[in-house]
Amino acid sequence: MLNSLLKMFQYDFMIRALVVGGLVSLCSALLGTSLVLKRYSMIGDGLSHVGFAALAIAYALNFAPMSVSIPVCVIAAFFLLQLEESSKIKGDAATALLCSGALAVGVMTISLTSGMNTDVCNYMFGSILAISPSDLRLSVVLSVVVLFLYIVFYPRIFAVTFDETFAKASGTNTRFYNMVLAFLTSITIVLGMRMMGTLLISSLIVFPSITAMRVCKNFLSTIILAAVLSLFGFIVGISLSFLYSIPTGASIVIVDMILFFVFLGVEAVRNRKS
Repeated sequence: MLNSLLKMFQYDFMIRALVVGGLVSLCSALLGTSLVLKRYSMIGDGLSHVGFAALAIAYALNFAPMSVSIPVCVIAAFFLLQLEESSKIKGDAATALLCSGALAVGVMTISLTSGMNTDVCNYMFGSILAISPSDLRLSVVLSVVVLFLYIVFYPRIFAVTFDETFAKASGTNTRFYNMVLAFLTSITIVLGMRMMGTLLISSLIVFPSITAMRVCKNFLSTIILAAVLSLFGFIVGISLSFLYSIPTGASIVIVDMILFFVFLGVEAVRNRKS
């Protein structure tokens, strides 16, 4: 088995998948903790469906998919925040409307153009073969930007995550930092769609964070453990995908699910002892 795993590094597409997947997993884990605590965990589903609609339109117009998906997802993220702040439509309802509406637009666009081709299926269900050298370069640059901005704005993100009312009263521009969080999330979602697919990318945001929360009691330790778990789940998942020729996104999610139940058991045992 070790020899088979070492063979992964002989293929260029696997190297690209490992680099992009590792960076996206790290970004997802960091952002996921704030999104879960702010009850925005389903925003990943909404933005991934918007990304699917955007790439369907991009293919129909012969545009570069990521150059269309990224700005469209950013606009959609800001739109969701605006609905949350100034409308009677609550966040979960707005996300549900965005999911169904964007998916309908994507499917309709595909059916009216070339049909369900391989590239679109890769975006829906994920494929490590779909990551091209140009995707690698763009993903690395954007992932580094996401990580850099998260570190720079970490104190403010922490403030708006735990007590937005107090942060606003103390002079923090909470609207701006919520928009930063939405901006970083939308970029991460688009970057992860190639590997995880539209239907599974939100799990990469949710699972590591809620797993880490089973044993961690403060924000910093939670995001650190979530990042470790996310990277571990990705590495094990993509290794299983390579060894047994199973879908990459599904194998990563299953590993993350197993980790969640293991940590759930650890939490239960610790609570009994206390």
